[in-house]
Amino acid sequence: MSVRVPLRFRRRAVPLPAELLNALQIPIILVDRSGHPIQANPAAEMLFSRSEDALATKGWAGLLPADSPVRALLHEASTHLNGISAYDVSIALIDAPSFVADVLISPVTGESNHMTLAFQRRSVAALVERQSDNRGAARSAAALAAMLAHEIKNPLSGIRGAAQLLGGEDRDELSDLIISEVDRISALIGRMERFTDPRPPILGRENIHSILSHVRKLAQADGIQIAESYDPSLPPVAADRDALVQLFLNLVKNAQEAAGKGGTVTLTTAYRHGLKIGVPGGRGRVKVPIEVCVIDDGPGAPPDIVEDMFDAFVSSKRGLGGLGLALVAKIASDHQGHVEYERDEREGRTIMRVLLPMAPPS
Repeated sequence: MSVRVPLRFRRRAVPLPAELLNALQIPIILVDRSGHPIQANPAAEMLFSRSEDALATKGWAGLLPADSPVRALLHEASTHLNGISAYDVSIALIDAPSFVADVLISPVTGESNHMTLAFQRRSVAALVERQSDNRGAARSAAALAAMLAHEIKNPLSGIRGAAQLLGGEDRDELSDLIISEVDRISALIGRMERFTDPRPPILGRENIHSILSHVRKLAQADGIQIAESYDPSLPPVAADRDALVQLFLNLVKNAQEAAGKGGTVTLTTAYRHGLKIGVPGGRGRVKVPIEVCVIDDGPGAPPDIVEDMFDAFVSSKRGLGGLGLALVAKIASDHQGHVEYERDEREGRTIMRVLLPMAPPS
């Protein structure tokens, strides 16, 4: 956690108006000199699952532990009458999952008795870097798929035909084995060819919960039990429906395999204010407020593959695995979205988080 101390309290104006506080999209809490919450905007209420009244009445009790770095930063800012910025802070909550955020504490201009406490979930720089990794994984997978599809697919039909001729009408077990293996490799090549299609997806206005409902039906046909926790007020997403079904079906099946028999797979949706990612070519940033998480209570990915898990053929599975997450990365990138992996050791769960843009107004 790096900290810099750039600001000084000034004495001139009035405290931050509630209208301005509520208009800001990142979580902000107005605190007094002791660090006790006074006001909170809707984004902060959502982040901490506490109403403004509850924060003002109970303070941090029952929310932040006594040794919380947030409390320590508030104490330091108050003691030295300075503003503080701390980056990539791991914030543990007493009754909710922990999260990582930048913590920004600033004095209210002209007020020696009030400070603003702002939280930025994951620094923009880190998010852009991870997004770039997603797109790099998609490009490398596309190049690899194009090469292998060209070199392998054409001879397969000849091998299959030869096996059929060798066996004639009374094909033996070895001929059937050759044919079945050729069909298996053809199916693998078919999956890889999805990476080589250069055409952009045709995006429409789609209800993300309708897509997830379809995914759940498909997954439950394979015996996967899924729990849900949705925000019913989400706006439509800009999506190729079939592609997103494939994306989330891959994530759900991976989660089920990780959780194992008796494990739990959970789908959640939420609206995240203020999240933006870069557009390819440096043409600005696009808002990605629609968050979908696929959560399982399995052991998580092996540490040695986490950094490269969205690359083709990087997998902890035996055999010809490792295409599912590469395809997920490509589909997310095609939608100007982002997918990331998070391991919450405190809760013993793995989170695959997909961020997507809203559909433009119709």
